[in-house]
Amino acid sequence: MKVNLQPVLNDANLDAQQPSSQRQLAISISAGAEPQDRTVPLNLCLILDHSGSMNGRPLEIVKQAAIRLVDRLKTGDRLSVVAFDHRAKVLVPNQVIDNPEQIKKQINRLAADGGTAIDEGLRLGIEELAKGKKETISQAFLLTDGENEHGDNNRCLKFAQLAAGYNLTLNTLGFGDNWNQDVLEKIADAGLGSLSYIQKAEQAVDEFGRLFSRIQTVGLTNAYLLLSLAPNVRLAELKPIAQVAPDTIELPLQQETDGRFAVRLGDLMKDVERVILTNIYLGQLPEGKQPIANVQIRYDNPAQDQTGLFTPNIPVYANVVREYQPAINPQVQQSILALAKYRQTQLAEAKLQQGDRVGAATMLQTAAKTALQMGDTGAATVLQTSATQLQAGQDLSESDRKKTRIVSKTVLQDIPPK
Repeated sequence: MKVNLQPVLNDANLDAQQPSSQRQLAISISAGAEPQDRTVPLNLCLILDHSGSMNGRPLEIVKQAAIRLVDRLKTGDRLSVVAFDHRAKVLVPNQVIDNPEQIKKQINRLAADGGTAIDEGLRLGIEELAKGKKETISQAFLLTDGENEHGDNNRCLKFAQLAAGYNLTLNTLGFGDNWNQDVLEKIADAGLGSLSYIQKAEQAVDEFGRLFSRIQTVGLTNAYLLLSLAPNVRLAELKPIAQVAPDTIELPLQQETDGRFAVRLGDLMKDVERVILTNIYLGQLPEGKQPIANVQIRYDNPAQDQTGLFTPNIPVYANVVREYQPAINPQVQQSILALAKYRQTQLAEAKLQQGDRVGAATMLQTAAKTALQMGDTGAATVLQTSATQLQAGQDLSESDRKKTRIVSKTVLQDIPPK
């Protein structure tokens, strides 16, 4: 297994006359499969809400979705199942799959009752997942249909950050329309997983299946992007770095003892690009091909039980010219638009929370235009529909708000308009 790493500037040319210039550096990263690579076992934890509101068809469909995943797990894979209402319990302790029928029976016994304490479910789920993390791809699916009424949302975020420190990936699935999108997004972002919206019960089986297919493509784990900048180059002060594919996530930055910046990437998928966008400022540079940065990936290879591996250090150059002509890279422009769409939607939501309906509608229209520029027509339709509703003096339903949040983050999911 190798790492594909490609840094590209949005405009590789730089004006030698300018005392300061701004550029976006897009860094594409993926795992490249090789013929001799062996399959790494999966270590999956299902953290399932079985509160009273899940009673009837919702819980039955979720159990069916979970059982389908048991059928897809292979010999050597690991599974644990945690169930929570206003308390949490381990339904299936972390174990190698050797008796799938017994596991299915345990899942089928689940009945709806009680309130909702997401943080307790998350705590137990992380504990179970951590037990099987050695030489595996370790991911959790957290599904809930409600608010964290019996729990603490800040505790949820702390647990998600703890999971990231253990190299565990958290995916969240909001079921129905009454879950807290801020809480589930923060958990997924901190755990470098994805946020999914299951609007109707029957979509649960497909969404579990889609996420499972995605984690089957993971090849390398515990990846970090290491970025060093030339003396006359600096990062933007506000939100300098974000992931824009496969999902848009604002990323925290930390500085290593050697002065380099480190960004946690988590799991790398085979031939599926993780794209990181960095906003940098460059001081005046002499004419010619000038090195402005170096990028490197630190990662683990569970297939070979190898940790702390490094890719070669790849330099990034700017072409500093006296007669400046822009050399725009269209792929990086797409990444810039993806981040703009997300941030414009965030601004719209903030304005809506402040009671500024007109400002929110304007920002959603702007986000819809950005989505159209990207060719993301599905997102553009959802965003424009929400803007039109606000302009007409109508409130956005919980479903509309959730669709808007999801399409702002990704173009992988096709969420049809109402």
